[in-house]
Parts: sequence; structure tokens; C-alpha cells
Amino acid sequence: MTILAIETSCDETGAAVVEGCGNRVKIFSNAVGSQIKIHQRYGGVVPELAARRHAEMIVSVIEKALNQAFPNYDGDAQIFAKNIDAIAVTNAPGLIIALLVGLEAAKSLAFAWSKPLIGVNHLEGHIYSVLAESGIQDASFFNSPSLALIVSGGHTELILIHKYGDYQVLGRTRDDAAGEAFDKAAKILSLPYPGGPAISKAAIEGLADAHKMPLAMLNSKDFDFSFAGIKTHVLNLVKELKRGSVPFIANIAASFQEAICDILVAKTIAAALHHRIKSIIITGGVSANARLREKFQEAAQIENLNCHFPSLELSGDNAAMIGIAGYLKARSNKFDDIFKLKAMPKIKW
Repeated sequence: MTILAIETSCDETGAAVVEGCGNRVKIFSNAVGSQIKIHQRYGGVVPELAARRHAEMIVSVIEKALNQAFPNYDGDAQIFAKNIDAIAVTNAPGLIIALLVGLEAAKSLAFAWSKPLIGVNHLEGHIYSVLAESGIQDASFFNSPSLALIVSGGHTELILIHKYGDYQVLGRTRDDAAGEAFDKAAKILSLPYPGGPAISKAAIEGLADAHKMPLAMLNSKDFDFSFAGIKTHVLNLVKELKRGSVPFIANIAASFQEAICDILVAKTIAAALHHRIKSIIITGGVSANARLREKFQEAAQIENLNCHFPSLELSGDNAAMIGIAGYLKARSNKFDDIFKLKAMPKIKW
């Protein structure tokens, strides 16, 4: 099954072509239209600007995905539509006005080309992104229980996957998502948006033990997270200490990054051990953080666990992961009515 996938849940306009066969999925193209420069001046995503830019880029990004997937593509999408078996699109969760752009584009193409439509949970997309270029590469992996940490700018959730389609939320953030904390801390430190890569880069020159950071909820009896306090701690440090020097920024960045990683690793490993899970998936934009990957691998080796990460290209929001999740849903003949599928800012597992 060849699927054209569309993703517009936040600030990345994505389109991809993927092919699924049995338990395996191959990515033919994965085009992304970035909006970083637009939102950089604000230190975060402005929903209205994101939606407007999605509307401006959606057609060209879809064209780019088709060009990459089909070398003979000549711009006549109607002719090449015969190569597409279904259309997958993110319909939840996300910024509602951003989701609507991708959803209406997908509905229009599904109607015009007489193709089935597949609504995809954005978070499922992140989970199943590990089926490409991560070492798993076979959906039968999800016949057995596993644990997923979805950690991004908008989400920090621990999901117990009993099997494909059967999920249990073990914990989530009670305030800021980890990625959001990175963005806000970077803004406090006068580092550019997005905050994750900026703090990671600054931390290279700093000392992880230079400042003691609060490890909120580390010893709580649940698997929830909280990152608002550590962000406020960074703000107070900046007010107390002398600004301007490289060590000042680097040391806070390194200490902040280390604390965030410690919390994520400790909670996730504890959940895996409690539920006797051997395989852990770490995905979402923050999963690209090199220090986080390093600390997960170290902890997993000690506890004899297996860690799986998507490739760096598939860590952030992209349409290929939506195509993969869409294929897994479609092979069970779970399609959606183009006149009834709605965009939803939140979703229940």
C-alpha cells in the first residue's frame, strides 16, 4: 500500500510518500517546510502565523514529496494519483487551526482522487517512527509489550503499549512539556529558538554539575513529570548571577540539560522495571538530544533493557511517521469518512 501522508499539527508543514508491505514500511520521500525563522523572533510558536504559513506552503510541500517519490513526476498530480492507494493525515492532537490546514488538504485530495482517508493520532506517529531506520524495522515488534516515552515541545508522556492499538497512559507532564521547558530556558538565557538544539550546543562548553537544579517529582510514587519549577529556577539563577560570560550561559545550559535528562531517564526506567518491560522507545523532538540518548543507553545497559530511538530526521514532526502509522491503521481496514473526520486539539488514548 502506497500512502501520501500530510502533517501540520504545529509549525512544520510535512508531506511524505511511504509504502507498506506486511510488517515493513519504506519511506520514498519526506518533505518538510520549516517555520523556524518565522517563530524565532517570538521565542515560540505563534498559532495564527503557523496556520497561515501552512496554508501558503501545503501545496508546494506535497508537490515536493511527489517529486522525490516519483522521479517521472511532471507536476500533474491527477495522473500520478494512480500511484497512491490512500491518504493519511494528522487530525489530532495539535494546534487546531494548524491541523485544519492539513486535514482539509487531505480531504480535498481524497475526494478528488477517490482515495480512502486515514486520520492519524500524531503521538502514534511518533511511536511508530521507530519502524524506519532505527533497527526495529518490523511491525511485529509491537506484538509484545513495550514502553514509549514521547518527549517534545508539546508532549511528555509515558505510554505502555500492550500491543499495537492497545495503550495505557502511565504518566504525563503536569505543567510544561520537556521541550517547552527547553524553549523557555533558552529564551531566558538569550539563546535562539528552538531551545533544545541551542541549549545542547551551549552545554558542550559547560559543566553539568555547575549548578544544582531541582529534580521535580523524581521521587514521587507515580510516573508523572513536572518541568515548570526547573524553568523558574533558571530564571532566578540568571537574576542572581552575573550575565554575559560564556561560562555563565554554558554552565547553566549544561546543568539544566543534565537535570531534564536525569528526570526523563529515571522516570522511564522506573516505569519499565515496575511493569517488567524490556523494550523502551524514546521518541519526539527532544529524543534527538545527544545527552539524553547517551544517558538512556547507559541506564538501559545497567538494567538490561533495550532502547530504541527514531533516526534524527524522524525525531521531530514529519509526515513520514504519519504515513507509517497510517499504514498500520489501514492494513486493518480502519479508514475514516472524509465528511466526518474532525481536527481535535486533544485526544484520549
